[in-house]
Amino acid sequence: MNTQEILDTYQESIIQIETPLGSGSGFYLQEYQLIITNSHVVSGLKEIVISSKDIKLREAKVVYDDPKYDLSFISTQDLKVKTPLELSTTKVNDGDKVVAVGHPYGLNYTATQGIVSKAERLQGELEYIQIDAAINPGNSGGPVLNDNGQVIGVNTFIIQNSNNLGFALPFHYVQEALEAFKALHKNDIIRCSSCLNLVNEEDIKDDYCPECGVKIEVAKKRREGYTPAGSIKTLEKILNDMGKDVNLARRGQRMWQIDIGSARIEISYYDNGIIVADSSLCRLPHKNIEKLYHFLLEENTKMDYLQFSINDNSILLSYIIVDSSLEEKNGTIALGRLFSKSDTYDKILIQEYGASLIKRDD
Repeated sequence: MNTQEILDTYQESIIQIETPLGSGSGFYLQEYQLIITNSHVVSGLKEIVISSKDIKLREAKVVYDDPKYDLSFISTQDLKVKTPLELSTTKVNDGDKVVAVGHPYGLNYTATQGIVSKAERLQGELEYIQIDAAINPGNSGGPVLNDNGQVIGVNTFIIQNSNNLGFALPFHYVQEALEAFKALHKNDIIRCSSCLNLVNEEDIKDDYCPECGVKIEVAKKRREGYTPAGSIKTLEKILNDMGKDVNLARRGQRMWQIDIGSARIEISYYDNGIIVADSSLCRLPHKNIEKLYHFLLEENTKMDYLQFSINDNSILLSYIIVDSSLEEKNGTIALGRLFSKSDTYDKILIQEYGASLIKRDD
């Protein structure tokens, strides 16, 4: 199969993963009813958010975390795909054609083609498949497929500032971990990076391995979970109090996305302390633009907290504030107006001024 055929055939098994700390990719193995990804993608959390072509955003549980192999398994039982992905059973050779699939930088279902540069590249105690297919942040946890559409590895890491030096954990490590996990008939399993035993999380005391006594850092992360602080805590409390599901709205670190009608609100908290809530409304029309400009300027004079702006040919309705000035009361008023007015303004601009609906990449 060529790259497009592989993507078309197996796209429904490619999973997007969101956490409060970042985002990544994964893939569904129907045989095991598990989503496979990297341990570093789930960031030591017990619950993350998944989505796919046929799954709307929803929470899912991390049932296996393995920092040694950088593997994690996510439980899902009601996903059925027409053509399931399968792990390869044949040896990988130098020069084999490969396709890496994932969601780099949030660009859904990106497939890149390349070859196996070296089938067995030793890094520490583990062997990896070195590939030259372009992989980027967000690809982590996604599958590397051969030209038969079988999974030969899991995108795991790249060498920074290099020219397409990517490394995938080979399928036989994944198979070994799956069989060992399956044999336990339990969830919440952690592999100790020292003695390599699979440990039931409930048997871990004070984050130390019950077998070898070494501290298991991922056990501490799973126990503590994620707790927002500062302006993030304030912002997420506002969203929760407004009835928005913050867990499903998160798009990695300090970013949130909420769809209301035809409008999409994206909230970003930047390193310079600026919080920007942008509602992307519609595109500028080809005609009568001056009339639309007058409407936007007049509305700006009437509004508190919010303002219209234009970025390229997109019309935005925005709320902008410095984190030190964010208060729960005023933030609730501002975001409430943004949520309530966005879809209304979108319809006015389209129906009365000829603006065009924005096409969105779901």
